Amino acid sequence: MPTYRHIWQGLVLTLLMSVLALGPLSAQTPIEPIVRSVLDELLSDDPDKRMIAIERIALTSHPQAAATLLALDEERLFRLPSGEWLLFEANDSRQKPEPAESVTVNNRLRAAIEAALAFIDLSHDDVKRRLAAAKRLQDSETIAYLDAMESIGRKEQNVQVKQALMLAIANLSLQSTQAERRLDAVRVLAASDEVHARRKLQDLLRKESGQFLEPDESVRQAAKLALKQMDERLRIFEMLAAVFSGLSLGSVLLLAALGLAITYGLMGVINMAHGEFLMIGAYATYLVQGLFRQFAASWFDWYLFAALPTAFFLCALIGMALERSVLRWLYGRPLETLLSTWGVSLLLIQGCRMLFGAQNVEVENPSWLSGSISLAGDIGIPFNRAVILCFALAVLWAVYLVLKKTRSGLFVRAVTQNRAMAACTGIATDRVDMLTFGFGCGIAGLGGVALSQIGNVGPDLGQQYVVDSFMVVVLGGVGQLAGTAIAALGLGSISKILEPVAGAVLAKITVLMFIILFIQRRPQGLFALKGRSAET
Repeated sequence: MPTYRHIWQGLVLTLLMSVLALGPLSAQTPIEPIVRSVLDELLSDDPDKRMIAIERIALTSHPQAAATLLALDEERLFRLPSGEWLLFEANDSRQKPEPAESVTVNNRLRAAIEAALAFIDLSHDDVKRRLAAAKRLQDSETIAYLDAMESIGRKEQNVQVKQALMLAIANLSLQSTQAERRLDAVRVLAASDEVHARRKLQDLLRKESGQFLEPDESVRQAAKLALKQMDERLRIFEMLAAVFSGLSLGSVLLLAALGLAITYGLMGVINMAHGEFLMIGAYATYLVQGLFRQFAASWFDWYLFAALPTAFFLCALIGMALERSVLRWLYGRPLETLLSTWGVSLLLIQGCRMLFGAQNVEVENPSWLSGSISLAGDIGIPFNRAVILCFALAVLWAVYLVLKKTRSGLFVRAVTQNRAMAACTGIATDRVDMLTFGFGCGIAGLGGVALSQIGNVGPDLGQQYVVDSFMVVVLGGVGQLAGTAIAALGLGSISKILEPVAGAVLAKITVLMFIILFIQRRPQGLFALKGRSAET
């Protein structure tokens, strides 16, 4: 009866015999006959035959086809004198075998190899890889793949891949000798807003040597109609993009003006340093970003959630210190308030220059704020501006809840409407003034966080928004949050809609003239302030 020792000896002997039978391992792979049969044409002097050979390799659907084409592109494919083809692996650092013959690959062949690899990827199990392959083939001119691509398209289940593949098929069908097939391709391309589809349709209407590239009149008329439809859709998308751009600008103005609506509208303080609180909020974001990059790199994408409270409380503390040290002595004296806060703004600007330098600093967007939503061609909606618009509306709602639904908000409204009566009821008006001013400055800090995501941060950041913020507050109605929101979003939208027509400068002048004429007819703004303070 065999023992365990005999069994182990037998297993080891069998393993050694198997290794000896396999021979030495090599990084060289022989090409199988089904692919090797067309490789000899790659050594032809006729460039067209070499192109056809690449297409034939891709159309074999052989498992080794992709590896062979990739080796050809990277010049790792050699032909031995015996006629055998040898494929070197990518990690093999040895020189080519002698006297082996290699294929010279030029730019035309590389383009053909890229298209062939994309065609092979259409049958890959990964959806993302199939989608990328279909998009790459949309610029291909290899009509040899057309029938196979149509067969693959009929079996494709993913909607995105199928749509991209249909555009690629339509592009190749324009080379068909059948006018009906070219006409169908034009109809497919007409439904697309891709840049390459427009370019293909425009090519059909071009002339060479006095002759149209597209000989059939019906196909040319269909192409003209398709281009007209594309232009109409493009104008609509451009208008939507302009409206969104205006709302995006309005959301920035809203964040900049919201704090000012509290400090100026509710307290009557003309704070010329309000823009600098935007700047402080932006620099606070820059510092938090640096801390996350150095000490919590794996959490970097979430640094904004730490920057928001940091900017709010930092700006609120500086604002309360400003109110206690300077502004509390100047209530009821608007000119002195204006001059003193202007001086404070110069101090804050110079302080940031000393701390961070005069040059702008860059704040990096988190990965979830990068990219855009494509509408048509190059027209898109950036993620960061869409999030800022939602953020501005969320801050507006939070301010409304604080002022209308909390005890502190009740005190603020009481002091705003009648300071003397509020003091008589036991409200500490001085403390309310300090907290209200700090709250308004904190909101400006939140605006600075948002501004850091759409541009560079510098000492002069706030100067760009302080005048516009005052215009928004005056137009919306002093102390009215709803008026501030409507004025900010409205002015932003009007400016962006006018810019393509009149230019940025004339658009700005037009908006300013509109505000002046509106205030002449309605000095109280869109919404009038209610209460005893409105009567005095």
